[in-house]
Amino acid sequence: MALINIATHEIHCKIVYYGIGYCGKTTNLQHVHRSINPNARGDMLSIATETERTLFFDFLPLDLGTVHGFRTRFHLYTVPGQILYERTRLAVLNGADGIVFVTDSQAEKFEENVQSISELEMNMRRIGKDMTTFPLVMQWNKRDMPNALPVPVLERYLNRRRVPSFEAIASDGRGVFATLRAISKNVMAQL
Repeated sequence: MALINIATHEIHCKIVYYGIGYCGKTTNLQHVHRSINPNARGDMLSIATETERTLFFDFLPLDLGTVHGFRTRFHLYTVPGQILYERTRLAVLNGADGIVFVTDSQAEKFEENVQSISELEMNMRRIGKDMTTFPLVMQWNKRDMPNALPVPVLERYLNRRRVPSFEAIASDGRGVFATLRAISKNVMAQL
């Protein structure tokens, strides 16, 4: 749920990058953080778990305009992808205004991706969110890998809602901002 700060005339929106461990969630956020003018973004913070980290930073987009005279400020989060951190993922999802589901396109990661999207749907039900209307975009990451599944296969089995999807190679920034723009616009439309 977006938070409105009357004093600063800002609307704060939370976007969560969700997916399996090492699929590229952190790489997406690091690329965005490096690429945005330091005056338009906050610091990148990391909350370490034993084997992964949850990242957070916020930024104020300059090109999406205002909503009823309020500037929008987006806070980007990642969730830890490993199975044992399900409670942490649920906590990070709480209060989200939009989700980017980052998929590791490699064939050997397919089952993990299927389990992760199923868990996302279950967690959203747990926090009372309707996935049929909730802002969501899919990112098919690691498209440069020789064993990347064809996009039509990913679309068929992972994108049942037919939400916007983007091919990406987050390690070199390809598709990162297209994905972020799409989820930001989707969240803004919900406001």
